Amino acid sequence: MKLLLHTCCAPCSVYCIDALNEENIKPVVYWYNPNIHPYTEYKARRDCLKEYTKNIGIEAIFEEEYGLDSFCKNVIEDLQNRCTNYCYRVRLEQTAKYAKENGYDAFSTTLLVSIYQNHDEIKKIGEELANIYGIKFLYRDFRVGFRQGQAKARELGLYMQKYCGCIFSEESRYNCHIKKDLEKAKKLNENIK
Repeated sequence: MKLLLHTCCAPCSVYCIDALNEENIKPVVYWYNPNIHPYTEYKARRDCLKEYTKNIGIEAIFEEEYGLDSFCKNVIEDLQNRCTNYCYRVRLEQTAKYAKENGYDAFSTTLLVSIYQNHDEIKKIGEELANIYGIKFLYRDFRVGFRQGQAKARELGLYMQKYCGCIFSEESRYNCHIKKDLEKAKKLNENIK
């Protein structure tokens, strides 16, 4: 099977590639992530994936589109649903389209490994796009290997990002830290009284 595997980052690809190899599927990695911001984060993830795929002998295709303007225009009206309405769809659609135009049998995504993503929505969008483009969406629930893949990525010294990718997910990460810090300060003040 000739499989095009949309890949959001090297750490998420580790388990997916290993699991597919166990099925005798050698995927071609496809980088298309115009939702990752800021540019320094985009570049760090892309460059790490380039190095990783080179080191393990996996073919990789890199679509260079840092799409801050387009991303903002497409998510600003509904920030709470940006992942399902834009981020998943734009990346999977580009992958399906490229796969169909370039003779692949199927497409899939490393998003299916993350325990933090909306797995059911990713699967639904992938299957929708498979019907539109007339190409198979290879569904696998890679989440069983999420921790294993992350551990291996750390052992390999891969760049480990701290948030999903878009600027709003980075903001959420900081807001969570601020909330925890405020809760700790409140408890400390209560203990002092």
